[in-house]
Amino acid sequence: MDELIFFDTLRQGLWIATLISAPILGAALVAGVGVGLFQALTSIQEMSLTFVPKLLAIVAVFWVSMSFMTATLVSFFHDEILPVIAGG
Repeated sequence: MDELIFFDTLRQGLWIATLISAPILGAALVAGVGVGLFQALTSIQEMSLTFVPKLLAIVAVFWVSMSFMTATLVSFFHDEILPVIAGG
């Protein structure tokens, strides 16, 4: 395998990983900032208060965006990885 093909496939794989993880990381960020602001305004310092809303937001966004993630990964493997494995 040529080095150019290897590094191009690796670059595209890292971009796909960034694209797939962006909705989940964005939801965790928004939930974390929201809960942190709520805790700062009310002076409630409960540790489970930060964990549970983030977990619920992450699960909800994962459930909603699961089809996007699956379609993106399937198209990446079908268009990029399989031709490299087959030697095309």
